[in-house]
Amino acid sequence: MSSRKQVFWANVWQRVKVAVISISIMQSVAIASPSSARADAEGSATISYTELLANVKENRVQKIDLESNGLSAEAVLKDGRKVRVDLIARDGNTELMKSLRENKVDIAVKAPQQTTLVWQLVSAFLMPMLLIFVLLMVLRRLSNAPGGPGQTLSFGKTKARFSPEAKTGIMFEDVAGIDTAKEELQEVVTFLKQPDRFTAVGAKIPKGVLLIGPPGTGKTLLAKAIAGEAGVPFFSLSGSEFVEMFVGVGASRVRDLFQKAKDNAPCIIFIDEIDAVGRQRGSGIGGGNDEREQTLNQMLTEMDGFQGNSGVIVVAATNRPDVLDSALLRPGRFDRQITVDYPDYKGRQEIIKVHARNKKLEENVSIEAIARLTPGFAGADLANLLNEAAILAARRYKEAIGELEIADAIDRVTIGLSMKPMLDSSKKRLVAYHEVGHALVMTLLKNASLLDKITIVPRSGGIGGFAKGVPDEEFGLESRSQILDTITMMLGGRAAEEVVFGDGEITTGASGDFQQVAKLARMMVTQFGMSDLGLGALESETGEVFLGRNFMPQSDYSVKLGDRIDRQIRQIAQACYDTAKRLIEENRDLCDRLVDILLDVETLDGEEFRKIVAEYTKLPEKRAAFVKF
Repeated sequence: MSSRKQVFWANVWQRVKVAVISISIMQSVAIASPSSARADAEGSATISYTELLANVKENRVQKIDLESNGLSAEAVLKDGRKVRVDLIARDGNTELMKSLRENKVDIAVKAPQQTTLVWQLVSAFLMPMLLIFVLLMVLRRLSNAPGGPGQTLSFGKTKARFSPEAKTGIMFEDVAGIDTAKEELQEVVTFLKQPDRFTAVGAKIPKGVLLIGPPGTGKTLLAKAIAGEAGVPFFSLSGSEFVEMFVGVGASRVRDLFQKAKDNAPCIIFIDEIDAVGRQRGSGIGGGNDEREQTLNQMLTEMDGFQGNSGVIVVAATNRPDVLDSALLRPGRFDRQITVDYPDYKGRQEIIKVHARNKKLEENVSIEAIARLTPGFAGADLANLLNEAAILAARRYKEAIGELEIADAIDRVTIGLSMKPMLDSSKKRLVAYHEVGHALVMTLLKNASLLDKITIVPRSGGIGGFAKGVPDEEFGLESRSQILDTITMMLGGRAAEEVVFGDGEITTGASGDFQQVAKLARMMVTQFGMSDLGLGALESETGEVFLGRNFMPQSDYSVKLGDRIDRQIRQIAQACYDTAKRLIEENRDLCDRLVDILLDVETLDGEEFRKIVAEYTKLPEKRAAFVKF
C-alpha cells in the first residue's frame, strides 16, 4: 500500500472513531435524560453518604428506596423531607444496610428504569442511520481532497482550461511588433474559418504550429490571438500538467484531451512550455523518464497516428527547441515552426504604443527615441520598462512620465537599482578614473559602441558606476574590428587605473570585464576563425548531460593545439590592452578633466561627454548618430 493510501485510510479511521464516540455519548445522554429530568422535577435535595448514615443512626429516616444498580438511593425523613444520596458501591454499603435493619427502616428496591418505545426506536434505527450518514459525509469530503480516492480516479482526466467560445479577449491587433509571425498564423485562422477554400485545391490543414522564441516575445499572446480571431473553442494548459508521479497518467490525460478536442472540433489546443513533456527520449545519465516518455509517445500517436484529428490544431510554445524530440518536430506533427524573435526598431515602436495606452506621457517624450535606446528588448521587457517609469513618476509626485523617468527606468532594468552616491574619497576618484577609461576609449575608437551615459552613482549588486553604450541594432553580425574595439573598450578601465595610479594600486573592479574579454577572445579563436590559427571551428557548444550528451566533456583538439589557442587568446587581450593604455596616456590631460567634471556632476550624458572630448582631439566618424529624447 502506498504512503498516500495509508495517510488517506488513517484519516478515514480517525474521523470514524470521532463520529462513533460522539454518537455514543449522544445516545447515552438521550437514554439517561428521562430519569434525570424526573428526579430534578421531584425537587429532592442531595446529601452525602455520611449524613444519610448519621440520620439513620439517629432514627430520623422513615423509608428508603434503593436503585436497582446500588449506586444511589432516595430516603424519606420522618419530617417529610426527601433526600437523594450517592452510595458507596465497592463495599456493598454493608454499614448502611446494618444500620437500616437495626433502626427498622422500611427498605424498598426500585425496578430498573425502562426506556420508552420512542427512545427504543431512536436507539435501534436512528442512531445507526446517523452513524452511516456521518461516515458517508467523511468519505465524500476526503475523496474530494487532494490525494483522495476521488482524485485518484480522476488522474487520467485532462486539466486543460476550456473556453467554448474562445473569449480570450486578444485579437491580432493587440499583438504588436511581430508582424512576420502574425502573417504565418493568419493562414491558420483562415484554415479554421474557411476550410473549403484550401481543401478545394487539395491543401490540408496544419496539424501543429510550434512557436519558438526567447521568453517574453509574445508566444502565449499569439496563441490567444489565434483563438480570438478564429472564434473556435480553445483548450489551454502547460506541458508540466501532463506529467505525474504515476506512470501512464500523463498518457491518459493526453487521450482525454484529444478526445474532448475531437468532440469540439474545429478547435485549438495550446500547450505552453511543451519542452516539459517533449524532451528527447532516452536521455540523461540514468536513462529516460518513463512517465514523461509515455506521455510523449501518446502525444505523438494522437497528433499523427492511425486516427486522424480533423479540425484540431495543436499550437505549442517553447524557448528551448534544442531539447525537443526529433519525432515531435517532423512534418505531420508540427508542420509549421514559427520563430517569434525580438522585435526590431519599428516593432518596438508598435509595442511601446500598445503599452503606453493607459499611461500618461509628457509631450516631449519620444516613442521613437525609446525604441532606439532599447534594442534587444522583448515585449515583456518593454512593458516592464514603462511600468518602472510610471512607478518612478509616482514616487516623484509627477503627473506624467518624463524623459528622466524613462532614462532611469532603462538603467534600472538593464543595470540595477541606483544606490546612495559615494562620499568624496579616494575610492570615488578611483571609480571615476575607471569609468572614464571605459568611456574615453569607447569614444576614441571608430568601431566601438556609441556612448550613451557615464555615471559614478553606485548600483545594486556591487556596481560602483558604469559607462553604457547604445547597443547595436544588428545583433549576431559583428566584424573583427568591432569585436577588437569592444575588447579594447572593456580593458579601458584597468588601463586607466594603471596609467594614473600605477601597477601597485590596480583594483578588482575589472574582474567582470576580464570574464567578458576572455569569452570574446576565445570565440574569435575557436569559433569565428579570426586568429592566426586559420579558418575553422575548433570548439563546439557543450551539450548538457540531461539531454543524453557526453557525461565527461571531450576536447575537440589536441593538447598542443590547446596551448596555441591559449597563446592566441592572450595575444589578442594583450594587444587590445596596449591600445587602451596608449589612448589613455596620449589623452592624460583630457582624462583628468573628465574625472574632475564627473566627480562634480556624478553623471554625464554621452553627447556632453563627446563635446568635451572634441575640444581636445578629433572624434572618429560614428556608424550612427546619437539619439536624444
